[in-house]
Amino acid sequence: MAFRVVLHVLLAVVALGVAPARAYDWGLPSWVPEPVVPADNPMTAEKVELGRFLFYDTRLSADDTVACATCHQQARAFTDGRAVPVGVHGTPGVRNSMALANVAYLPVLTWANPTQKHLETQVLVPLFGSHPMEMGLEGQEQALFIRLRADPRYRHLFAKAFPELDGEINLHTMTQALACFERSLLSFGSAYDRYRYGGEPTALSASARRGEALFFGEELECSHCHGGLNLTDNVQHKRLPDPEIGFHNTGLYNLDGRGAYPAGNPGIREFTGVPSDEGKFRTPSLRNVALTAPYMHDGSIATLEGVIRDHYATQGKAARDGGAPSPLRDDLIVGFEVSDEDVNDLVAFLESLTDIEFTKDARFASPFQ
Repeated sequence: MAFRVVLHVLLAVVALGVAPARAYDWGLPSWVPEPVVPADNPMTAEKVELGRFLFYDTRLSADDTVACATCHQQARAFTDGRAVPVGVHGTPGVRNSMALANVAYLPVLTWANPTQKHLETQVLVPLFGSHPMEMGLEGQEQALFIRLRADPRYRHLFAKAFPELDGEINLHTMTQALACFERSLLSFGSAYDRYRYGGEPTALSASARRGEALFFGEELECSHCHGGLNLTDNVQHKRLPDPEIGFHNTGLYNLDGRGAYPAGNPGIREFTGVPSDEGKFRTPSLRNVALTAPYMHDGSIATLEGVIRDHYATQGKAARDGGAPSPLRDDLIVGFEVSDEDVNDLVAFLESLTDIEFTKDARFASPFQ
């Protein structure tokens, strides 16, 4: 049986006139472990390249105006600079566009859905979801595949990426390729990486080093949720036997004195039904955070200074806005005092997490330019 399968694949490759797919080279620094990859969607350079075309193609939307890259722009570390994204027909989104850097290391993928764990299925939400409508393709799946099949370039790319499937263009192959491209978006070249792991003691300014000490110190408690490889408490990789998953209420809202969040944005309570899960959202990575404003799940804080001074230092923004601190906020949100110099140093540290080369890497850029 195994021989017949291999023979079928080889015959398909010969018939299509394409070379067998190459094993994927992550190109990771020695201190970074490899991501966990689904057994049924191994990484190949061919699938990544196909996924790059699909990621930037506005034909993957109902009115040819929106691509994945519309809400995930490389120059902004794959965010969009908006409080919430805007989909087809000008439809506003519900939550801030999350950064995609190192998404391969995340065991859960969205702000407030603890069940969304696989890129291959998560991509279906923006493509075909209607609440909110993002790319607006609900009910238009076959029309999409007809468009892609009519393009000689896509016929060639799918043939190279999926020779074992005779280059079939369908929902399965499309989502697998998009997932592979997203997993390739790796960012480990910041000034802080060079300073902490790359043996470059001068890569960080004195201000950023003071900010690092504050960030990882016990008084501010930042690193309890924003630590480790990806500066979040959500992580999974080959050296970690079990995934770490963290959702937290940071006290951003307390609308009724009992911790209520705005209607339609209750955090993971929407899925768990547990009242104490009100306002719990997934901890985002802080890599490239200086490029991903505005902040929080609803984009309600414009600057890093505001996140530090007006939110975390005051036991949550709800308290600063004239109310009481949320009774549902995480135990670590206790507030703290910071001077102007402290805030400047913390921002300098956060800015040192920017990987400039990542935002310019041609491997991640639009192939249509």
